[in-house]
Amino acid sequence: MLNQTFAARALFRAVSSSKASVARFSVSRSGFKAQLSSSAHQSVRLTTPTSLALSLHRPLTTALIRYASTVPSKTEMDGKPADEDVDMMAGIRSDMKTIKDTFSLRDVPKEALYFGMAGVVPYLATSLETVYLAWEMNNTATTGSGFLISGETAELMLHIIEPLQIGYGAVILSFLGAIHWGLEWAGYGGKHGIKRYMTGCIAPAVAWPTLLFPIEHALISQFLAFVFLYYNDARAAARGWAPHWYGMYRFVLTFIVGGSIVASLIGRERISQAITPEHTFTEKVQALLFLRRKEIEEAKRKEAEEKAAAEE
Repeated sequence: MLNQTFAARALFRAVSSSKASVARFSVSRSGFKAQLSSSAHQSVRLTTPTSLALSLHRPLTTALIRYASTVPSKTEMDGKPADEDVDMMAGIRSDMKTIKDTFSLRDVPKEALYFGMAGVVPYLATSLETVYLAWEMNNTATTGSGFLISGETAELMLHIIEPLQIGYGAVILSFLGAIHWGLEWAGYGGKHGIKRYMTGCIAPAVAWPTLLFPIEHALISQFLAFVFLYYNDARAAARGWAPHWYGMYRFVLTFIVGGSIVASLIGRERISQAITPEHTFTEKVQALLFLRRKEIEEAKRKEAEEKAAAEE
């Protein structure tokens, strides 16, 4: 009876722990029934293989090991070798290639690329100079002396650079507008008449009045003008009114010029408290009118004096 109880418990543990072990190594039902009907002193004889005996002692561990060794991996199920290494950088390289192809300038004629890049150098140089002079002025205000030049010299140089940067920006904007006139004369993409001529006239009409604005307002106005002209040039390239590479070419140059303008604005913002306040456009006009009235009064006074001297 004891042997029968032991065999029943062992078989129950194997069935509850792993279906795989019981499925692979089953016990004959008829033999087991015969053993249950025998006497208590009859020895129980199970037709159990060696692997089933191991499962009876360690049913859960053995079942997990067998399951892990028999279940195919995802790579094998996909039909690929299991030991193939996954290239983790493939996605990054693909994204970098896409970015490189998107911003590629290989179709731009070399002459246009070189002259275009050279054209933004003065704008970039004046912007970097503005940032440096602003740092010198702040350093003077903080420590009492400049690093390479004094604060007064830095402020004087800054006032010289300001009209150069604004004036050069107006020239570049006018040049960008003139390109559309040249395309119209060449008949590139067909003749479009007044539309393309008006596009060429908008740029100088917006650019040159900025010379009369305060520096910050002039820089912001020119920044918006550059962005608007880029949008217009990109649309022209998409419509076939300009070469297909012209849109990306203009984007790169506009990005450099826009970054230079932002740097200049940041530099000027840092010295807004230390720099001498600039006269506004209204103040400049009022000053001109005052000088004109003064000249007229001076001329009348001299005329009266000459008339009085002649009568004597």
